[in-house]
Amino acid sequence: MSSCSQADRHRNEIPTIVAKSTLSKEMTLRQFENGYWYATEIKRFAQSLGVPSAHKLRKDELEKAIRHFLAHGKVASPTKRNLSRSGTRDVDRGLRLDLRVMLYTNDRETKAFLEREALRIDPAHKRRSGTRYRLNRWRDAQLTRGARITYRDLVKEYVRLNRPETTHRRPTSGRYYIYFLSDFMAANPGATVAAAIRAWKALKAMDAPKEYRAFART
Repeated sequence: MSSCSQADRHRNEIPTIVAKSTLSKEMTLRQFENGYWYATEIKRFAQSLGVPSAHKLRKDELEKAIRHFLAHGKVASPTKRNLSRSGTRDVDRGLRLDLRVMLYTNDRETKAFLEREALRIDPAHKRRSGTRYRLNRWRDAQLTRGARITYRDLVKEYVRLNRPETTHRRPTSGRYYIYFLSDFMAANPGATVAAAIRAWKALKAMDAPKEYRAFART
């Protein structure tokens, strides 16, 4: 089968989109895993379950709490990190390398600081997709275990994450759309982005994992 005919097959044989299921306490863990849920849906559902501080949690943390409830029938806090946002933001204290990370914010000034300092360490520095997300998770993990990290530590880790030789594991949640499009285009040379998006919309409605491998098996 040629590349173009394979792309045409995906364009012409996209499964019919079915009605989207809803989140409920009675659903199975498999149904939850195979569904596609927006952040607003996840947050509302977690709040209805009584997940502590649900309005302050990230989507991946809310998903973790929901999985625990569906598997065990009880609510548990999905994180040990400090959720308090009170106090002076680091950016307002004046960003510098020896400043201890206390109240980090993903604002424009902080991002510019990271890029500027990263280039000083590595003139060949170039930001890779997804590295800010990974840096945020690394920072959260350090602070949760009580490490006293500075912005120098943060910049060094940012440089490491962006290096071409650094291998990244795909996150278990989030970014499904980006990875699907990338995998679809790689597997179907000559396919259009429009075809990939149609395929993604079909996959979102399927009772299947939200990855290209699941779509290719249909």
